[in-house]
Amino acid sequence: MSLHVVVGAGPVGSATARLLADQGEQVRLLTRSGSGPEHAGVERVAADASDSDVLARQTKDAVALYSCAGPAYHRWLTDWPPLGAAMIHAAEVTGAVLVTTGNLYGYGKVGAPMTEELPLNPNSVKGEVRVKLWRGALAAHEAGRIRTAEVRGSDYLGVGTLSPFSAMVLPKVLTGKRGSLPADLDAPHSWTYVGDVARTLVAVAADESAWGRPWHVPTAPPLSVRALATRAAELAEAPTAKVGTMPAFALRLAGLFNPAAREMLEVQYQLQAPFVLDSSAATAAFGIEPTSTDDALRETIAGLRALAIR
Repeated sequence: MSLHVVVGAGPVGSATARLLADQGEQVRLLTRSGSGPEHAGVERVAADASDSDVLARQTKDAVALYSCAGPAYHRWLTDWPPLGAAMIHAAEVTGAVLVTTGNLYGYGKVGAPMTEELPLNPNSVKGEVRVKLWRGALAAHEAGRIRTAEVRGSDYLGVGTLSPFSAMVLPKVLTGKRGSLPADLDAPHSWTYVGDVARTLVAVAADESAWGRPWHVPTAPPLSVRALATRAAELAEAPTAKVGTMPAFALRLAGLFNPAAREMLEVQYQLQAPFVLDSSAATAAFGIEPTSTDDALRETIAGLRALAIR
C-alpha cells in the first residue's frame, strides 16, 4: 500500500480518491476546508495546496501527487500560477510523480479532431494559463527535476460535474422546460465521463513510460448538444427535450452580473463548431475503454435529481 496525495475534492478529485482507496491504496485528500468523500481509505486534510511548504510536507513519502483542483473560473489568472508552482515544488522535493488534470483549451480553435500531437496554440486567456502550467511542469520534467504528465478531457459528464450543458440545458430538460446555449446545437461535441478521467490519472501515474507527455482521456463518440439533450430526456423518462440557441447578446448581458457567464465568452468557440477529442492513444496504451454516454448521462441525471430532493 502506497501513499497517494490528491489535491481537490471536486468531481475529478473525489473520483480519483475513491478509485485509489478502493484499490487498497493509502489516500490523502487535500482541500482548504478538509472536505471530500467519506471513505475509510481516504484521509481528508484541510490544507492550502498553493503553499509550497505545506504541500511538500503533506506529499512526503507519497508515490504520486494528483492535481485535481479547480480554482473559480474568474480566478484562474491569480490562483493557478501559485498552485502550479507549489505542485512542481512538492514533486521535486518528494520525488512523487505529478499527474495533472488538464483540458483542451490550450489547443485553441481547431478544425479537426484533437490529438495529443496537436500544437498548443491558445486563443483565450484561460487557454494561455493552462499552457503555461503544462510547459512549466514539462520543462521541469525535461530538466530531470520532476516526473510528470498531464491528462486532458473535454466537457465532463458525471455526478457533480459542471459544464454549460449540465448547468444550462440538462436541469431544464429534466423538468420539461426549454434549455438554451450559445451554441451550434447540431455540431458534434465530445463529452468525457469523470470516472474515466480518474481511471486515466491513476493509470498514467503508475506507468513510467507514460510520463513526460499529455494524454487524452478515453472518451465516447461525440454527440451534439441537441442529441445529448434528446438522449438525456429519454433516459430520464422526461418530456421530449426542447433546446434553443441562446443569442450572443444574452450571454454578454448575463456576464454583467455573473462572473461564470462572463468567463464563458472567450471559450464560446468550443460550442459553435465541431469540438472533437481523439483519445485512441490512451485506449491503446492503457486498455481503458470509455464509459458509454448513456451510463455517464444516467449518473449525471441521478446526481442532479438527488440535489433537487435536498
